[in-house]
Amino acid sequence: MYYAYKYRLKPSDAHRKELDRHRHICRQLYNHTRYRLNEYQDEHGELPSMTTLRSELPDLKKWWDDLSDVYSKVLQTVVERLFDNLKGLSKLKENGYSVGQLTWKPPREFRSFTYSQSGFKLDKKGGRTVLSLSKLADIPIRLHRPIPDDA
Repeated sequence: MYYAYKYRLKPSDAHRKELDRHRHICRQLYNHTRYRLNEYQDEHGELPSMTTLRSELPDLKKWWDDLSDVYSKVLQTVVERLFDNLKGLSKLKENGYSVGQLTWKPPREFRSFTYSQSGFKLDKKGGRTVLSLSKLADIPIRLHRPIPDDA
């Protein structure tokens, strides 16, 4: 069985500002991808696949400079998040619930971004445990319990 271990981060004010900036960029990408999803559906009469929208990311990075500051796997998980939300809506609809459409996400509703598979590492630096995030920073962690060896 897999466990998700949670530990509190202790970011400095500069780290917090940079984390908020990355979260804001991810939220903007989510809203843009939602717009592209609707635009694609209007043009082609069907929903695009996740890989279709994910393959647009390199072209987006060429004209949207802020996207280059965020780790690529994080941007890909933003697109996956949109499709996971679509799956959730379709499951509710199948179960007889009345559902609408995905809505634009304001800042208060988009609170996280995900590093999956790579781009992060737990390190010991200067006697403290830190979370190293690619293209971000080394953020100290408050260890209220030891990190298991198999984590």
